[in-house]
Amino acid sequence: MDTGNAVTIKNLTKRYSGFLLDHISFEIPWGSIVGFIGENGAGKSTTIRAMLGLMPVDEGEIDLAGCSVCGAGSDDKWREQVGVVFDECNFPAELKVKDIGTSMRYVFPKWEEKGFEDYLDRFEIPRDKKTKELSKGMKMKLSIAVALSHHSRILILDEATSGLDPVVRNEILDLFQEFVEDGRHAVFLSSHITSDIEKIADYIILIHRGRLLLHENKDELIYRYGIVRGTKAQIARIPKELIKGKWENSFETSVLVKDKSRFERGGLESLKSSPEEAEPVLDKAGIEDILMYMVKAEG
Repeated sequence: MDTGNAVTIKNLTKRYSGFLLDHISFEIPWGSIVGFIGENGAGKSTTIRAMLGLMPVDEGEIDLAGCSVCGAGSDDKWREQVGVVFDECNFPAELKVKDIGTSMRYVFPKWEEKGFEDYLDRFEIPRDKKTKELSKGMKMKLSIAVALSHHSRILILDEATSGLDPVVRNEILDLFQEFVEDGRHAVFLSSHITSDIEKIADYIILIHRGRLLLHENKDELIYRYGIVRGTKAQIARIPKELIKGKWENSFETSVLVKDKSRFERGGLESLKSSPEEAEPVLDKAGIEDILMYMVKAEG
């Protein structure tokens, strides 16, 4: 097992007209899967493009597998150790699956043809079909097979499971977990499918309008956070420092609280104004709940 971090990002900043990726910093330890979440336009794809050296940045440091991606001392050594999968298959439409390995030998010095063939068998990808003839699920499997067949140690995926049926998604998620089991690999998964993130991620990073709102261990998040539902008067009695987000409609008011244990130990009773009043309800908070409440709190 490797110690240290697979990815280190420090003060990553990119300015566009009308958008600022604002001094983003985070780390991804070896042996971990990190889920990267946020609404459309939050800055997920910009962050990934910057991590991959696909755009110049205004400030910051990016380190992948011990190699600098930008700034002084940067080189291309990191490319051999990083596998990338986007939500679209970028292979030539007329290229047959069986010919992809031949092409990749010229792209990746450490290309492993046998490993690629094994993934084609595992994923049941037809070798004689052209890439344009493959279903979206098959195209994603093909992209992942390529990403894993050049001794990559870090997988960076941008919406790689979107549009796939649940069976295919689960198969791919299981593969990601296998990939990091030895502690010498890491996965950075950007996805709108929060159920996928909740299933396999070790850490959660939430970005909103170019700023990081959250970077925490997933299990601790699920353990600590909860949703309290009640009347406006009852919710108003909750200490403000516990509230991370609020949702109101004509039927009830609910808040995301960062320490649900306070309410598991009889704390709900203290929110009532009289014994006859209905008691507020405490629910578990999933990753999607945490995303929605925290983003809404930011406005």
